This record gives sequence, C-alpha cells and structure tokens, in this order.
Amino acid sequence: MPAEGHYPYQAPIDAYGNGGFRFAGMSHRGSLLCLPTGMHAWSVTQPSELTRESLEMVFAAAAEIDVLLIGLGGEIAAIDSALRDALRAERIIVEGIATGGAVRTYNILLGEQRAVAAALIAVERAR
Repeated sequence: MPAEGHYPYQAPIDAYGNGGFRFAGMSHRGSLLCLPTGMHAWSVTQPSELTRESLEMVFAAAAEIDVLLIGLGGEIAAIDSALRDALRAERIIVEGIATGGAVRTYNILLGEQRAVAAALIAVERAR
C-alpha cells in the first residue's frame, strides 16, 4: 500500500490475519476501510473505537454504498444504536460480524459488483 495508506481502487481481499490484510499484490498492516474511493488505512483497533468520526469516510461516500460490513475483530460486539441509526439514515445497510466473515462476504458482494463497503478491524489469527 502506498505510504499515505491509500490504494485508489476497491479490491478483493486475498488474505487476512497477522495484524493486517493482503490485496492487489500488496500487504497492509493494521485495520482497513474498503470503500468505492479505494482501500484506506484505518486507525480503529477495537469495536469500542467505532464512532461517527472513525467512519467519516464511509459517511462521505454514502451515496455510493448500499451495504457496510463491519469486521469487529475476532469476536462479535454490539454496534452503538446511534451509529447504526445514522448509517441507516444514509440508506446504508449495516452488518457487524467477525472480521473473517466480513472479508468473505465483502469479496462475494464485490464480485457481484454490488455497492459494498467494509470497515475491517485487523486480527492476528485468521479463522
């Protein structure tokens, strides 16, 4: 991934784990936002850090997103109802699941050319 933490195209994810992701022949360490504007480094490391501010890039691209998959790391956690409501107000369907499931579903929907985005918290171990 380029030094500024942005790859300019949305790409399928080839692998995850070891604290990062592999896509488009590159390796990225840390969490990742997969948006119509490309793949972006994301500073969130745990579900408690999910806020409107941490998802600001998602809100900025809302007109191009139908489904947002939130990879919550290794476990499933509740997404704040106010955040979920704010995304719904933008007509975005939100699914919060473990990162592995989010990666797999993201790849399928992207392959179907659906308007999908993903906010993926990096994990150490792939499941």
